[in-house]
Amino acid sequence: MPQERSARRSPLLRLGDALRQDVVGGVLLLVALVAALVLANTPAESLYFGVRDSEVGIHAVPGLTHTVGEWAADGLLAIFFFLTGLELKASFVDGELHNPAKAAVPIVAAFGGAAVPAIIYAVLNLTAGSDPSTIQGWAIPTATDIAFAVSVLAVVGSALPVAMRTFLLTLAVVDDLIAIVIIAIFYSHGFSFLPLLVSFAVLAVYWVLTHRFASFFMARAWAAWVILLPLGFVVWILMYNSGIHATIAGVLLGFATPVLKTRPHVINDEDPAQGLAPTLEHRFRPLSNGLAVPIFAFFSAGVAVGGLDGIRSAATDTVAVGIVLGLVFGKMIGVFSSAWLMDRFTPASKDRDYQWIDMAGLAMVAGIGFTVSLLVAELSFGIGSPHNDHAKVGILFGSTIAALAGGGLLVARNRHYKKLRDEGAEVDTMG
Repeated sequence: MPQERSARRSPLLRLGDALRQDVVGGVLLLVALVAALVLANTPAESLYFGVRDSEVGIHAVPGLTHTVGEWAADGLLAIFFFLTGLELKASFVDGELHNPAKAAVPIVAAFGGAAVPAIIYAVLNLTAGSDPSTIQGWAIPTATDIAFAVSVLAVVGSALPVAMRTFLLTLAVVDDLIAIVIIAIFYSHGFSFLPLLVSFAVLAVYWVLTHRFASFFMARAWAAWVILLPLGFVVWILMYNSGIHATIAGVLLGFATPVLKTRPHVINDEDPAQGLAPTLEHRFRPLSNGLAVPIFAFFSAGVAVGGLDGIRSAATDTVAVGIVLGLVFGKMIGVFSSAWLMDRFTPASKDRDYQWIDMAGLAMVAGIGFTVSLLVAELSFGIGSPHNDHAKVGILFGSTIAALAGGGLLVARNRHYKKLRDEGAEVDTMG
């Protein structure tokens, strides 16, 4: 019967189901990255950079005139951060972060995984860098791309213990929270109190509507697009004009959406019993995975490498070197050592379903930092600047190395757990 219902679903609904999958989102992100690099390093580069730097908007309204690249980073990425806010709210209310004792190891590992890369980058650029402005990029290697990291785990880890995915998800969610705080504190400029005050007033209206009329928005799919989306857009404009980075508006809107404590942790379909937050996550996830994040990546990852000379130039810039070292070694050292110290010296412990060699693989995969790292690079150095271009090269190289190294180790471990499963051992696996 479920197969018959699935067969009767329209192509649009089936497309939505596909776009909700981590693997599909990761593939689209990868395609966008490759396309950007190809266009930026071929005769089509003038077209690519011309479109990216073209201004679009309404000049009469403050905050509504940006280049296409800025719209992708400040506007479309707010959708991604809205879903991040929903995930964080769900985790705090009825998820892994609801019980701090249980989540202590991945939480501390996330902080270690953010601190060590930042320290490595800062030390390198303070001691070996000739340009003092390079220190501005200290936060670039602190981020983990949750979609890409989970996609790698899903592709290579069908027989890995479920607890490994839970650890990586919890770590990545906390990592996102750290990135949000960093962006809000260190990358917001020209603070203006009045727009911020009005944005909170509109946010309060959103809170009242979503809490008082949650069933209305769950029962009528159009209502979220016609009522809640325009309210969110107003919050976004006001937040931008206040000087706080506009993507924070998406996070606050996510946190303002109600979550039921009885909701299922896996959202397979819309169900009023799950609450409004999971329902909105279900509806907006395809928009984020299929449109917002790939378009952002497409307009952010494009850098004219300049052949071998360009690679040599990036390799001699402490910005790129610091990012690669931070993502490849800093993340691994920070995540693994923090988890080990928690397990060794506190009552908290890692899940016994997997081994420390598996933790090493997860720590390597956490070094994939595409989406948020690209955003922080632009906030640090500005679109089109030499350091920003070198930062992009560092992000791409560092994330690729982390994905290959971590993925390779997890492939070997996947074979180990598959063998155990085939031999009849009881292992709660992702497959």
